[in-house]
Amino acid sequence: MKICIYGAGAIGGLIGGLLARKGEAEVSLIARGPHLAAIQKNGLTIKGPEETFVLDNITATDDPAELGPQDYVIIALKAHSVAGIVDKVQPLLGPETAVVAAQNGVPWWYFYGIEGETENRRVKAVDPDGKIWDGIGPERAIGCVIYQAAEVTEPGVIAHMAGDRFPVGEPTGERTERVKALSKLLIGAGLKAPVRTDIRSDIWVKLWGNLSFNPISALTGATLDLITGNPETRTVARKMMLEAQAIGESLGVNYPIDVDARIEGAAGVGPHKTSMLVDLESGRPMEIDALVTAVQEMGAITGHATPTIDTVVSLLRQKASLLGCY
Repeated sequence: MKICIYGAGAIGGLIGGLLARKGEAEVSLIARGPHLAAIQKNGLTIKGPEETFVLDNITATDDPAELGPQDYVIIALKAHSVAGIVDKVQPLLGPETAVVAAQNGVPWWYFYGIEGETENRRVKAVDPDGKIWDGIGPERAIGCVIYQAAEVTEPGVIAHMAGDRFPVGEPTGERTERVKALSKLLIGAGLKAPVRTDIRSDIWVKLWGNLSFNPISALTGATLDLITGNPETRTVARKMMLEAQAIGESLGVNYPIDVDARIEGAAGVGPHKTSMLVDLESGRPMEIDALVTAVQEMGAITGHATPTIDTVVSLLRQKASLLGCY
């Protein structure tokens, strides 16, 4: 079994490292710059909550053509970066290669396999010209939800702070042999990676918080405990979540908890900076389109107004643009 991690940063490097340590698959990494150089020279170091391990001989390169076709390609780049690597990923794709879309937010394949008026509709917010859909192909896609907290602390070194959940699922909801085999590999590597028959609902539960808490944190600089503890920002977040919930439910999404329980769950995380706030502070491009613009697009498709989301994201886009992050 051959697995390539395209984008061996914090999340990709962690998943690849766990899989490589288990040794049940031939794992390779696509990385770049000082991080790649450090991995090639010293191996990949994973500092986990309970142990640290080093993978001395893991294959790492910046040239996919060196690796050839894979059984699985896990693309662990942020959503706005995926279109830019479609041409580069082609040498990794054989006739049966599955592609795991390991991004936050609404995935580019979202409407693949959905019966009805929205079947095979493209999500313009994340794939505006259809390059990902046409160049990778939705039939290759396997969905997942990322719950790991990790960061690259120095080139070649990844700190895994928390999280072992990594549910996977086919867009069609089928329990195919390929998704079952992937689940088995991930579970063997130490992750909680059940096969889900409704991966879109899992995606929406995480997105529910991301589309509200992330923008508010980027605008205010507040951590999750402050956003949820302040009556005014909590109310704004709740309104955004309810607007999104109406959209999701109209698309058949099942929410296993109510909005207030989801907010309390975020409050329990404590003084945590969202990824969008970290990106803003670091001057990096922000995941505005995958986390928020795509939800606005789905609101337009389903006929659901998003007045609170619209207001918040308009402020966020202007701030991010002025700072060179959008």
